[in-house]
Amino acid sequence: MKKQAIIVLVFILIVSCTSVPRYISLSSSSRSYSSRSSRNYRKKSLSSKNKKPKLIPVTKNPKLSYRRSWHGTASYYGKKFHGKKTANGETYNMYALTAAHKTLPLGTMVKVTNIANKKSIIVRINDRGPYIQGRIIDLSYAAAKKLDYVGNGTAEVKIKVLKFGDNGYKK
Repeated sequence: MKKQAIIVLVFILIVSCTSVPRYISLSSSSRSYSSRSSRNYRKKSLSSKNKKPKLIPVTKNPKLSYRRSWHGTASYYGKKFHGKKTANGETYNMYALTAAHKTLPLGTMVKVTNIANKKSIIVRINDRGPYIQGRIIDLSYAAAKKLDYVGNGTAEVKIKVLKFGDNGYKK
């Protein structure tokens, strides 16, 4: 009885550790095509009604899927994160003109304008954030100082994308 239980447990362990295929093979005719697996695919026209449709990946231009301008609240981060790693692998320098954004590709160059005093600055996105609801960008200490809102902590800003980044990571 113990031997059978151990065999069953080993079998369950082996089966649970196997990986599930991430992509559907286009040449496999034995697979079923559910609506979930074909969400990002479009159907190719069929030459006969008996064949299953071949699914062709739909490629999107990532630069077209991002907005080019925002209006909202900016904050900044400084000493607490100085010297720590950013999302792209760089070491954060609070005196560099960099910023954190939730969705823009890393390396993107944006122009940030403080609405209150019309001061502008160009920064590079090298980190992810802000993680506080209602904020659209986290600037480095130096960038916030140039926009003149270090004393307030936050400012209403306008962001405009100048050049999209390659979303690259440093090693």
